[in-house]
Amino acid sequence: MLKSPQHGVNSAEEMVPLAVVLDTNVVVSAALKPQGREALVLTLALAGKFRLFLSPSVLKEYEKVLPREKLRLEASEISDLMGLIRGAGRLVSPARQITAASDPEDNRFLECAETAGADFLVTGNQRHFPKRWGKTRVVNARELLEIIGPELMPSPAGGPPK
Repeated sequence: MLKSPQHGVNSAEEMVPLAVVLDTNVVVSAALKPQGREALVLTLALAGKFRLFLSPSVLKEYEKVLPREKLRLEASEISDLMGLIRGAGRLVSPARQITAASDPEDNRFLECAETAGADFLVTGNQRHFPKRWGKTRVVNARELLEIIGPELMPSPAGGPPK
């Protein structure tokens, strides 16, 4: 399990899994490219290797975007994916509105990350966000995978991980 230390904790046994929030574009990319880095990040979150945090507005955004006709995802795929996300995720209710993202719709992810005390917000649109929000680092899927361990990175040729 990928872990981060709690404040004042020195023992590896007392470490907690990393907390992440996934932008909608990461979930969409994961659904469209099952062999991609975004899919690996989502798989790790669904497997409990990260603590995946969600808010009602983040879930609503996923549910609004995934069925878009241009994505060509089957209703059953979307339902299955949302069931897995809901089952693995921890729901938080942000208490305050944030206006720091360049795209106002993206503030919901910062609000969720802040409330959850997330270690990472994973997005494909880093330019929409500050590089850091409180303790949360804004990274893309490749950066997160590099941070948590190069051995999890797929090789460029699509072969076995390094």
